Amino acid sequence: MRLTIHHLTSYRFAEPVRFGLQQVRKTPKTTPHQTVVSWRTAITGGKKELSFEDHHNNTTELISLDRDTQILDVLSEGEIEVSDTHGIVGPHRGPAPLWLYSRATPRTEAREQVRALARRLAPGNDLDRLHALCGLIREAVAYETGASEPTWSAEDALSDGRGVCQDHAHIFIACARHLDLPARYVSGYLMMDDTTDQTAMHAWAEAYLDGIGWVGFDVSNGISPDARYVRVATGLDYSDASPITGMRIGGLSETLGVQIKVVQQ
Repeated sequence: MRLTIHHLTSYRFAEPVRFGLQQVRKTPKTTPHQTVVSWRTAITGGKKELSFEDHHNNTTELISLDRDTQILDVLSEGEIEVSDTHGIVGPHRGPAPLWLYSRATPRTEAREQVRALARRLAPGNDLDRLHALCGLIREAVAYETGASEPTWSAEDALSDGRGVCQDHAHIFIACARHLDLPARYVSGYLMMDDTTDQTAMHAWAEAYLDGIGWVGFDVSNGISPDARYVRVATGLDYSDASPITGMRIGGLSETLGVQIKVVQQ
């Protein structure tokens, strides 16, 4: 399936920015299961200083803001050809060792409610248990746009009983690691069936299973990723794979706008 993606991130600053740097992770990579046909990044209010691959093998662009700018627009767009592998990503690749993805982070610690959720899984093979885990997470945490905070941990979302795809992914990762299975966070694009206009990238999780490799699980939608999904960045949690992170001097408050369109060619 060939998908066309348009992703505009817009910042508006209350006062001129004296200095600022942003790391942008919105560029997909060509892999055995997806091919980048074309891709470009256009910037207003700044310039790209360099592009590099981080320790999770994510394509990362470093952007500097123009001095005294009050706007920053980062447009990322292109075409991606995606194959349906029923969620199977395959062997581990990249500079980070596999064991790294067994390490807990503040967002993915297996605290009381995470451990209680994992104990509800019936015995069985790891693949079946992880699919069952997706169902348990959806029962425990209802999907509700805007219900959670970006800083929430898996335990926070379980305590509140509401969350978004980021929270579902963090809970899955925390439980999988508690079960001694390496797991990682994935950010990317999803072609939705009911709309072409979106306001955020999608998030799901992957777990590593002996004999299969990495396998994707989209808890929020109750499926494994198919040809509608474009992988962009991975990491231990959201902080490693967030679309844009950075710092600035000046500007005071900001407003952020995100426009995403994903359509089939």
